[in-house]
Amino acid sequence: MPIRAVLWDIDDTIFDYASADRAGMQHHLEAEGLVDGYDSVDQALFRWKELTALHWRRFEAGGVAFEDQRRDRVRDFLGRRLSDAEADAWFERYLAHYEAAWSLFPDTLPVLDVLAADYRHGALSNATIRNQERKLRALGVRDRFEVLVCAVELGVSKPAAEAFHAACTLMDLLPEEVAYVGDQPDIDARGAVEAGLTGIWLDRTGLGGRPELTRITSLDQLPGLLRGDTRFGAPQTFG
Repeated sequence: MPIRAVLWDIDDTIFDYASADRAGMQHHLEAEGLVDGYDSVDQALFRWKELTALHWRRFEAGGVAFEDQRRDRVRDFLGRRLSDAEADAWFERYLAHYEAAWSLFPDTLPVLDVLAADYRHGALSNATIRNQERKLRALGVRDRFEVLVCAVELGVSKPAAEAFHAACTLMDLLPEEVAYVGDQPDIDARGAVEAGLTGIWLDRTGLGGRPELTRITSLDQLPGLLRGDTRFGAPQTFG
């Protein structure tokens, strides 16, 4: 069955999340007078990501509201007690620095342009509609995606098959008619494959391995892959 649509991950796939995350943290630490609290920006960012993963797992388990997990993340990062209002204000200041560094990867728009005539497009993210809608609009690409599905509102996250199926249902397509592109080999590519989609791992850093997955190292390789060119080591062909 031919591929009729591409479903996209957002962060670190079309949007350069890692670069924005680092620049935002650096500027925020400087503005908050927190630079001396860490040996480096990378150390601070590692701690922030560690806490993000910890508190996101609490949210996924259903034990805490989305806003509360974010406030607890801020409190743990600073190592002090804050009221809800203080934690929210701190996070908003961080968010302003992070958003100022937003950018698409250089290959995003050219590939979206090349694929526009032949494939429908949607986005599926383990985040919130509010955040991702705002991000895509700020980056000028929201109109490229006919659907935007996010885990928080959906109530289930990738790699669960239900997340992928929800996006396919909204596009009125069967899973086998949809390719999913994302930067995480397990959450994105393997999860998509197990849900019946064509999963494509975007390995921008050239990590390699995982021969069972269809892998590309740049979005420039995606049009040829979708159209049946398997020069990039894909273990399967496309209809």
